[in-house]
Amino acid sequence: MLRTILLGPPGAGKGTQAAKIVEKYNVPHISTGDIFRENIKNGTELGKKAQEYMNKGELVPDDLVCEIATDRLLKDDCKNGFLLDGFPRTVYQAVKLDEFLRSHDMKLDVVFNIAVDKEILIERLTGRRVCKACGASFHVVNIPPKKEGICDVCGGELIQRADDTLETVENRINVYENETKPLIDYYEEAGNIANINGAEELDVVFANIVKAIG
Repeated sequence: MLRTILLGPPGAGKGTQAAKIVEKYNVPHISTGDIFRENIKNGTELGKKAQEYMNKGELVPDDLVCEIATDRLLKDDCKNGFLLDGFPRTVYQAVKLDEFLRSHDMKLDVVFNIAVDKEILIERLTGRRVCKACGASFHVVNIPPKKEGICDVCGGELIQRADDTLETVENRINVYENETKPLIDYYEEAGNIANINGAEELDVVFANIVKAIG
């Protein structure tokens, strides 16, 4: 049984750790993006409401986000826990989540904050290269291709994605920090946050997560 939230900036390695947690603890990985897509694809009432806002280029309101996310937590596969990723994003959403959990006799076990210095995040993200042809991923420092600019897998051209340029990366990190700082403070006050150093090796990060779960 594990009910947890995963917080972490772009480039912190959240996706990798989420996959490891899901495998070890056999809980569903619930990403708000996935829930939205599923509801829209299945034409649910919640999905239709969300689509209306998205079509206008507006943010989906907090209350609707909460409704869609908590609706997902009532599904059978969440009986033994869940890993939330991308929700809550605001203190208001966190309060609503706590109210929902209390009303269903549930509570969060731990909230993980994978923390990484900004300089390291920038190096990780701006160094990413993707093959234009097959989509294979490389990194100029961590996973360099055998031949610069050429994909090891198919020989295609390696490019830097538009959202991995320095300006975009800095902006993404700043937006994350401004949005998430109050959320981290909220869970620190609640006393259920575990700060994990995401700059360490992937296996070390995971071992620290397991240790914090206990």
